[in-house]
Amino acid sequence: MNTKKILSTIEELILYLEKKKFKGYDPYDALNIPLPWEKLPRWGPIMFIQLFKRFPFNLRNVLGIKREYNPKAMGLFLLAFTRLNIKTGKKEYLDKADFFFNWLYNNRSQTYSGSSWGYNFFWISPIRFLKPYTPSSVVTGFICRAIFEYYKLTGNELAKKCLLGASEFITNHIPVYKDQSGLSYSYTPVQEEICYNASLLAAEILAYSYIIDPNDEIRDKILKACNFVISRQNEDGSWYYSEKIKTGERRKQIDFHQGFVLDTLLIIQDLLKMNKKPFDDAIIKGLEFYRNYQFFENGRSKFRLPKNYPADIHHQAQGIITFSRFKDYGKDNSTFALEIADWTIKNMKSVKGYFYYRKGSLMSNKIEYIRWGQAWMLLALTEVL
Repeated sequence: MNTKKILSTIEELILYLEKKKFKGYDPYDALNIPLPWEKLPRWGPIMFIQLFKRFPFNLRNVLGIKREYNPKAMGLFLLAFTRLNIKTGKKEYLDKADFFFNWLYNNRSQTYSGSSWGYNFFWISPIRFLKPYTPSSVVTGFICRAIFEYYKLTGNELAKKCLLGASEFITNHIPVYKDQSGLSYSYTPVQEEICYNASLLAAEILAYSYIIDPNDEIRDKILKACNFVISRQNEDGSWYYSEKIKTGERRKQIDFHQGFVLDTLLIIQDLLKMNKKPFDDAIIKGLEFYRNYQFFENGRSKFRLPKNYPADIHHQAQGIITFSRFKDYGKDNSTFALEIADWTIKNMKSVKGYFYYRKGSLMSNKIEYIRWGQAWMLLALTEVL
């Protein structure tokens, strides 16, 4: 895998995305069918989403689900095109970054103070029912990561306003759980809960605000949020997904969120110049687990452990991103990122330029999803470039 191949793959993907005007579908957009979902028993919509997500053929046109802008995808595109401009010097990439930033600025949530963003579809689970565009720490966190890089490049004052506004959103509206190990920010403003990657992304938002306007109280909260997640790391280096506040029972889900946690710890450590301990200890253990247990040597990711299949495009992209960013933690990490990219391009790329959703042992789901696949893969390819 060489630079020329990566650039040509990036160009093919961009051409495809431009034809679709950067709009698309999502694995979880089943409830965008115009039906009164709020009035139905909770289990009905949940089952429908899961069945729809697993169905290998795209029925969205038939059912009236339209291609839309996805706020999280727009943030990932902003970061990708900002990086592409930095790495290539091409003005056309900066023009694209301007477009994505302006869209994000003009489409901030109007429900809460500050700056925040959410998914463009109903989000339902046994514990929550959220309407489209309900903001979350996760969506806002990834968008702020992009806006911060864009702000460093351009000095755009509206970008600065968004970053400070996002910190205001986290501080004023996201519930916080506290115990002796630190604190944990919730996923959404709707309820108090513990989700490790969501809490770290909230802390990352505060870190961007801290860089702009240093404040010891904010720094202390960021450190406590990091300590909380580090304290939940398993002996083998892995992290589960979440835990219940009342019982402490943990959701034993291990997948691409391992990469999320590692990336965010590294970003916060770099931003705040924090003491490398306990960060490095947790990062090294977590990175070893991610490499040794969540990927095959040929670059194919495993699914949600202990399942080996299917290979999921989001997992592939996250592996490329994480091992690219952690090149200083092992000389072969950047080489392994290229191995993952090479396998992904050979096995999950359409001749039309986009990337498939999942590749199974017997059959593949070749639906193209704007956030889950295309946005993450464009960012991954710019990271490894």
